[in-house]
Amino acid sequence: MNDPKDHGYGILPLLILVVAGFTFNTSELIPIGLLSDIASDFGISEARAGLLITVYAWVVATMSLPLMLLFARMNFRTLMTGVVSVFFLSHILTVLSTGYYTLMFSRIGVALAHSLFWSIAPAMAVAVMPREKRAAALSALVAGGGVALIMGLPLGRVLGLVAGWRMAFAAIAVLAALILLGLRFRFPSIAPDLSKGESRKQMIRSLWQCRPLVCIYIVTVVIVTGHYTGYSYIEPFMAQIVGMGEKPITLTLSLFGVAGLTGSFLMSRWYTARPRLFILASCFGLPVMMLLVYPCSMMSVWFLAAVCIFWGMAMTIFNIAFQNEIVGLFPGDSAVPMSFYSGIFNLGIGAGAMVGGWVCDAGLLSNICSIGGGISLCAAVFCLLAYIPRRKMQA
Repeated sequence: MNDPKDHGYGILPLLILVVAGFTFNTSELIPIGLLSDIASDFGISEARAGLLITVYAWVVATMSLPLMLLFARMNFRTLMTGVVSVFFLSHILTVLSTGYYTLMFSRIGVALAHSLFWSIAPAMAVAVMPREKRAAALSALVAGGGVALIMGLPLGRVLGLVAGWRMAFAAIAVLAALILLGLRFRFPSIAPDLSKGESRKQMIRSLWQCRPLVCIYIVTVVIVTGHYTGYSYIEPFMAQIVGMGEKPITLTLSLFGVAGLTGSFLMSRWYTARPRLFILASCFGLPVMMLLVYPCSMMSVWFLAAVCIFWGMAMTIFNIAFQNEIVGLFPGDSAVPMSFYSGIFNLGIGAGAMVGGWVCDAGLLSNICSIGGGISLCAAVFCLLAYIPRRKMQA
C-alpha cells in the first residue's frame, strides 16, 4: 500500500471526514436552535433544557485528552468506526427518548463520541492526503465543522419546527449511517504514529510552564463562558423579549455562520501581517457586540441582525487566532496543547450555558447578552494586560 505521507489515498476519504465533522458539530449546535421546543415537549424550563448543552460540553472538556491517550494505539479506521457507531446509536436513543433523563443520557453518549472524534480526525485528515496538501486537508476539515454553524444549525431548526425536534436528530442519525458506510467501504486502514506517545506524555507534564499558553487558556475559558451565556439562550431571547417570529430567528441564527465565513476570510488574508490587531479586535469586539444586543434589539430587528453579524465574526476570528497562536508556540507537535484547548473551550461552553440558565431562572432573560458581554470583557482586559506583553516576550 502506498505511504499516505507521500502519495495519499485520494479525495474521498477526506470528504468522508469533512462530512463527519459537519455532522458532529451540527449535533452539538442543534439544541441551541430547538431549546424552546425541547423544553416544551418535556414540560421543563429553558434553563433546565440548557443543561443538555452544559453537560455535553463538560463531557467533551473532561474526556477529550483521556480518550485520546487511551485509544492512541488503535488503528484509525477501526477507532473512527467505533466512534461513529456510538454517535449513531446515541442519536437513535435521542429520537426514542421518553423523558428528560433518557435524553440527557443519549447526549452524554454523543458527547463521548464527539470528544474522541475531534482528537483523532485532524491526524486522519493529514494521513489520507499527500504531504504537500496537509494544510489544505486540515483547512477542509475545519471548514466542514464550521459549515455546521451556517447550514447545520438553521436546517436542523427548520426541520425541527416542521416535523418536531426528534426528526432533526433522526436526520443526523441518517448522516451517521452514511458515514459508517463510507468508513467501511471507502476508507483506508491507517496505523497511528506510535513514536510520539512518550514525547506527548512528557509534554503534558511541562505544558503548564508555558506562561503564554496558560494566558491563552484563561482568556479562552472566560471569553467562551461569556459568549455562550448569551448565545445558548439567544433563541428564547429573540422569541420572548424581541418578539421575533420563527423565520426571522432562523435567519438571524444563520447570520452567525455567514459572519464566521467572513471572519475566516479576513484571517486568511491579513492575520499573519497583523496578529495582535486581530487578537485584540476579536477579544474586545465580542463583548462590545454582546453589550449592544439588547439596546439594538429594542430599536430594530435589522440593528439586531447587524450586531449578530459582527458578534459571529468576532467569535470566529477569536477561535482561529488563538488556535494559530498555540500552533506557533508548539510548531513541532501541537496535538496535546490543542486537545487541552478543545477541552477548555468546551468547559467555557458548559459554564456559559449554566450561567445563562441561572440568568433565565432569575427572570433576567432580557439582560442575558449584557451579562455575557460583561464576563467576556473581563477576559479581553486580561488579554491586553497579561497575554499581549507575554506574547511579545515569547516572540
